[in-house]
Amino acid sequence: MIDNLSSAVDSFLDFMKFSKGRSDNTVVSYAVDLSQFVDYLLQQERTSPREIESGNIRGFLREIVGFGFARTSAARKLSAIKSWMAYLLECGLIEKDPAATVKGPKLPGRLPRAIAFEDVVRLIEEGPEGESFLRDRALLEILYGCGLRVAETVDIDGTDVDLDERWIRVKGKGRKERMVPMGRPALAALRAYGEAEGSLGEGPLFRGPEGTRLTVRTVHRVVTRAARRVGLSGVTPHVLRHSYATHMLEGGASLRVLQELLGHESLVTTQRYLKITADQLLASYSAAHPRAGREESDGTP
Repeated sequence: MIDNLSSAVDSFLDFMKFSKGRSDNTVVSYAVDLSQFVDYLLQQERTSPREIESGNIRGFLREIVGFGFARTSAARKLSAIKSWMAYLLECGLIEKDPAATVKGPKLPGRLPRAIAFEDVVRLIEEGPEGESFLRDRALLEILYGCGLRVAETVDIDGTDVDLDERWIRVKGKGRKERMVPMGRPALAALRAYGEAEGSLGEGPLFRGPEGTRLTVRTVHRVVTRAARRVGLSGVTPHVLRHSYATHMLEGGASLRVLQELLGHESLVTTQRYLKITADQLLASYSAAHPRAGREESDGTP
């Protein structure tokens, strides 16, 4: 019988992992956010899911924002709480959803950041160095050349790669598989990496010194270090994914094709890239055209 907060959270996490197929990273994120919420509830003398009220959720959000958490973090925590409440309601553990009427903090309108193609080339060709040079270059080629999420990239096995046909089988969110094509530079980088390793073989495609699968954190370090070596700042695996999407649209790719390649469930998510592309074109026009960047006199007083 799930009659306390901790067991209700544990049941939800098991459901997300085993029934919904969420990744370990996602489940851990849920666990952290809900653990903070449970601690707050216990301070408010709420010990059962049935005792949770909408005021408790709003109070929790106010407290974490006041403590210094970013509004984006508060919004993510509210999303975790809403998912938990929906689960409890479906299981009959609560009679009504206290999160249904709770709105998250207003977020700043952020656009995806993309770096110039020339900077991507410098990052890939000049950034990697050291003993892991071939692996890191292949890693960067796949992150940008295929537009993969970092978690998808570390999850690739050698058997997921078809070098002859230039396809990679990618396991996306919810373990949904999709086939993603790769370009010739990525193919060449993978071949060089495979030859150095003996073969791509079975097991993880991108491995550490002991042959273990690279972690998400290690991939972030590879990208940021390579970016630093070529004088770029703020570049992450996610930025490379945004750059891939933006450059694809600028090159004429359709939204529907890009949606499939990125593994987006909703076309609305993909449409975000339209605005950044338009903004970049406007900025380039304003900077380059002699009559676009400033007021011009027409000769009238």
